[in-house]
Amino acid sequence: MWPDPYLRGIPTFYFRTFYLSLNTMVTIISTYDGGLRCTATHGPSGVTLITDAPVDNHGKGESFSPTDLVATAVANCMMTVMGIPAERHGINLKGTTVTIGKEMSADLPRRIVALRSVMTIPLPADHPQRDLLENAAKACPVKQSLDPKIDTTVEFRWVG
Repeated sequence: MWPDPYLRGIPTFYFRTFYLSLNTMVTIISTYDGGLRCTATHGPSGVTLITDAPVDNHGKGESFSPTDLVATAVANCMMTVMGIPAERHGINLKGTTVTIGKEMSADLPRRIVALRSVMTIPLPADHPQRDLLENAAKACPVKQSLDPKIDTTVEFRWVG
């Protein structure tokens, strides 16, 4: 099952750990374009995106900043991860939105100190899978990867 005929002698645990890490790694290539702007290319799809430094940090603010992408990643991750159990249970989350506010530190080093969000879900507040869906959103891998000092409060609004 594991392609290890030439790796005999390496303990299976170590090989599997290494092999699985290669298969779960996504490569993104970023290029500095000048003028505080970068282009990133997603290896698997080839899709590109541009980041621009925000106006309050010497940039033009013409695109998402890198820290804007962190906020975007949290919002999209919460909805995506919530969508997994929703699909399993036949729950339609189409139209769910997240409004997320990013707050930067007033002191140095410059960093994100808060990513507070409001998730609006077009389902009734008494939905039988409410706890399952909210817990899935709170467990999103991006949110779990952030420094615990960052305020990542989520307010859920059930409006169906």
